[in-house]
Amino acid sequence: MRDSIRRSRAALVAVALLAFNPYLSLDALAQAMNSNEARGVGISGKWRGSQGLVTRGPDGKVIFLFGEVQPSVVCSPLQVCDIELQAGEVVRDVLVGDTVRWKVEPATSGAAGGQAIHLIVKPSEPGLITSMVITTSRRTYHIQLKSHATQYMARVGFAYPEDVTATLADMNARLEANTIPGAGVPAEQLNFSYSVSGNASWRPTRVYSDGAKTYIQFPSSVSAQDAPVLFVTSGGQNRIVNYRMRNDMMVVDYAIDRAVLVSGIGWQQAKITIQRGG
Repeated sequence: MRDSIRRSRAALVAVALLAFNPYLSLDALAQAMNSNEARGVGISGKWRGSQGLVTRGPDGKVIFLFGEVQPSVVCSPLQVCDIELQAGEVVRDVLVGDTVRWKVEPATSGAAGGQAIHLIVKPSEPGLITSMVITTSRRTYHIQLKSHATQYMARVGFAYPEDVTATLADMNARLEANTIPGAGVPAEQLNFSYSVSGNASWRPTRVYSDGAKTYIQFPSSVSAQDAPVLFVTSGGQNRIVNYRMRNDMMVVDYAIDRAVLVSGIGWQQAKITIQRGG
């Protein structure tokens, strides 16, 4: 209701201005904003006016955190500002508000396939402010450009939050690649000092322990129904123990020293002996 009243008042003011002086009509209508427009301008102004995080990178480069705020790059006449984008990023378009007094030229660095695009920015005079939008194959940059009589940022670059996520994902992938199935811990934390003797089509491919459990891995062709029975040797006797199958992995809930795997009966019986430390 209130917004409707405000819009009506703004319209009445515009009509009054038009009636009073037709030559002021376009300017008056352009300056009149409703509440949503004023709020939008305020939000954008707060984003553009925020300072954000600025750090020093290699070789004196000024580093902005991408996406945090609209970075403000200060340039100077007769000098060049080098805005470096992420290596491998392909630039689609570069749009500058003031194309008459600001010049932007592209350059590249690095080996083919991983080149970085540089935008060389040059103002024609001090005291200028404009905006620049860069669209690339990965993201869109919104940058404010300012010109100063003597001060300028020679090199500008960006830090990308998603790089941290990608690095962590890569580290996790490498850790998982070095993690032995079943145990869920790195290989260097496991004991592989088990010998396996005997012949059977299901002969284990490896046996190891994490100190709390023993893992017996069979060929991938072995199913839970075809798996042999496990006997643990203790005091000269073979005892059946509890275990569970996880696909081709037999998991025993404690570290065993000696065990026997048996499948079949009579002359068709197959037997495999497992010995720790052998």
